[in-house]
Amino acid sequence: MRHFVPPRPSLMSGVLSCAGIFAAIATLAYCSFELKVLLALGSLGSSTVLLFCFPESHFSQPRSIVGGHFVSTAVGLAALSLCGQTWWALGAAVALAAAAMMLTRTMHPPAGSNPIIVFLGLADWHFLFFPTLAGAVVLVSVGLAYHRWCRRPYPQYWGFEHEAPASVRGEDSAAA
Repeated sequence: MRHFVPPRPSLMSGVLSCAGIFAAIATLAYCSFELKVLLALGSLGSSTVLLFCFPESHFSQPRSIVGGHFVSTAVGLAALSLCGQTWWALGAAVALAAAAMMLTRTMHPPAGSNPIIVFLGLADWHFLFFPTLAGAVVLVSVGLAYHRWCRRPYPQYWGFEHEAPASVRGEDSAAA
């Protein structure tokens, strides 16, 4: 079994990644604090690490970020609405959110925390659009602009017209 060992980034690459994280979170925070449009969500902080440090990963592609946050939050909201705020419903919500992300090919690990955020905040269905969907779209938009500005290839694929290349999915070409 192969273990993923991330490559050691160069100093410049690390600085660029951290600058991207700053730009994305600062944009979400500005909208939330100054414009009074809630877009900052805890799980988006983890998403920025993937988006700017590992932009080639399947988990960092627009479909995974936006779709993963949307699907996971929707599952959390449905579980809260149907079952109430119980320990077992929260466990089921996170498990079902992971299953839904796998089924929709929108797997994004940071989004797995969205049902927990929903349950702890007793969120209503409005939460699905603000901050979840809007925040994820803003995050990907900042990522697109930033990677273009840095001349880094992003996205690797959009994921709507075809499946991710085997190299992006982490599969060996010899095994295919």
